Amino acid sequence: MEKKLITKMIKNCLKQYYESDTMPIGEKDLEELTNLILKTKEAEPAADLYEVVNDMVYEFLTG
Repeated sequence: MEKKLITKMIKNCLKQYYESDTMPIGEKDLEELTNLILKTKEAEPAADLYEVVNDMVYEFLTG
């Protein structure tokens, strides 16, 4: 799976929670979140990528 695609999806998802153009998470956290989504998608190939990204971002922000 393309890492850049997932990173872009994460950034788009974060726009739902933060209106400004600033990133609410750092590059290190973004990298960790991207890797976590990749691992989750590998473990559950039938899972919808959009839902996985949204769920992981929500858990990250509220966790």
